[in-house]
Amino acid sequence: KIKSYCKINLTLRVLKKLKSGYHNIISLVTFADLHDIITISRTRNLSDEIKFSGQFYKGINKKKNTITKALDLLRSANLLKNQAFKINIRKNIPHGSGLGGGSSNAANLLNYFNSKFKLKLNKRKIKKIAIQIGSDVPINLEKKNAFLTGKGNKIFRINKKFKLNLLIVYPNLVCSTKKIFEKNKKISLLKPLSKFNIKSNKKLINFLKNESNDLETTVTKIYPKVQKTINYIKSQKGCYFSRITGSGSACIGIFSNMKNAMYAQKAVKSKFPKYWCVVSKTI
Repeated sequence: KIKSYCKINLTLRVLKKLKSGYHNIISLVTFADLHDIITISRTRNLSDEIKFSGQFYKGINKKKNTITKALDLLRSANLLKNQAFKINIRKNIPHGSGLGGGSSNAANLLNYFNSKFKLKLNKRKIKKIAIQIGSDVPINLEKKNAFLTGKGNKIFRINKKFKLNLLIVYPNLVCSTKKIFEKNKKISLLKPLSKFNIKSNKKLINFLKNESNDLETTVTKIYPKVQKTINYIKSQKGCYFSRITGSGSACIGIFSNMKNAMYAQKAVKSKFPKYWCVVSKTI
């Protein structure tokens, strides 16, 4: 059994497009203890048995997903031979939420096969396979805080752990990352990473308060109820700030302590009874 943790974009700035035409971003990424559970076993069958279960399995393409892509790429590189697998992914991370559940699943699978089957893939080689699955997969290969820049291919890891109390609210909307980026008009200026030298949690919170997610304007314009959710989370006691993660639709709130986060969770459940929300911590 493998715990596949969700990623949180604490900040996300959209920069000018790269020469390749891809969107250039800079984002501070962390990981929270909300996780999917992947169960893997060998099977004598000729083909893989891949199943999705749990609260958020609906809407996932069973024939073409990050798991099948990872297996196909490993086999095309002759790294997995004459062996099929039975894989079950219990989806506790909402699909299409900006929490990177699918990308995390693929990254954890790559790490598992690399270790279990002694594939001897170094960081460069495994990253090369990961980027072919999706732009968010490489960041999930290590559970260390990081700045992500470019089209997911430049990662600057941060050794310091963050101690953040989170409330994650999913307003039951599947956001298309492609659609959000296409409609986004907000462009930020590149900020030098050398200025990020935060040694205390207080300084980290102050830094994050002054940051934002550039995609939020586009997401809230298309889905006004996301803005209502953000505003409601912000209004709760002990909330430092609230914004979307990734390209949405999940909204996060960072709280002064877990007690305030849990009170806010109760308030959100009362205000938006159909929304899914969970209290979490950075790992």
